[in-house]
Amino acid sequence: MASLHAFANPARFLKLARPLTPVLFWTGLVLIAIGTWAGLTQTPPDYLQGETVRILYIHVPSAWLGMAGWSGIAVSSIMFLVWRHPLAGVAARAIALPGAVFTALCLITGSIWGRPTWGTWWQWDGRMTSMLLLFFVYLGYMALARADADRGGDGRIPAIYGVAGSVLLPIIRYSVVWWNTLHQGQSIGLTSSKIAGSILWPLPLMLFGFTLFFAAIVLMRMRAMLATAKTEARLRRRATS
Repeated sequence: MASLHAFANPARFLKLARPLTPVLFWTGLVLIAIGTWAGLTQTPPDYLQGETVRILYIHVPSAWLGMAGWSGIAVSSIMFLVWRHPLAGVAARAIALPGAVFTALCLITGSIWGRPTWGTWWQWDGRMTSMLLLFFVYLGYMALARADADRGGDGRIPAIYGVAGSVLLPIIRYSVVWWNTLHQGQSIGLTSSKIAGSILWPLPLMLFGFTLFFAAIVLMRMRAMLATAKTEARLRRRATS
C-alpha cells in the first residue's frame, strides 16, 4: 500500500512518465508498422472471407482497447473513491478519449468487415449493440467529467459512473453466448484458435503495439492534465495575492 501511495504522488508519477512515454509511443508504432506490413503482405487470404479477413488486425486490437480502456476507468475510479487519490481521477479522465476512439474504430471496422461477410453493414445483435452502448457510455463519462470539473465538483460523481459503467463489460464479453447473433463466437483462446496460424501470427504484434501506443497516449494526456492543473493553481494564487 505504501508503494501505491508513493506512485500516486504527482511528482513521482511525472518522473517516471516523462521517460516512459516516448519509449511506449515509439515501440508501439514500430510494432504496429511491422504488424501492418506482415498482415497486408505476408499472410494469405482466408479461404472463405478472402482479403476481407485482414481487417481483424485493426478490429481485434480496437475491440480489446475499447473494453480494456473502460476497465482502466473502472479501476481508477475505485481507487479514487476508496483512497481519494487525485491522480486516479486524472488517469480515468485521460483514458476516456482514447478508449472512446478505439471503441468507435471497433464499430467502424466491424461494420466494414460485416458487409461482405454477413451481407449487411449493421445488425442489432448482442455484441454490436453492447459495443455501441459502450461508446455512448464513454461519451457520457466525458461529458459528466467535464461538467463536474466546470462546477468545481470533487470528482465522485464521474467516479461512481465509471464503476457503474463496467457492468457492460461482461455483457459484451458473453453476448455471443447469451443471445443468438450474427457475430461469431470466441475465435482466439489462450491455448487454441479457430483462425489459421498463417493468418493469425501478425495479430499479437498489433495487439501489443496498439496497447503500448494506447498507454503512451494516456500518459501524454495525464501529463497535460497535470500541467494544466498546475498552471491554473498558479494563476489562482496570483489572483488572490
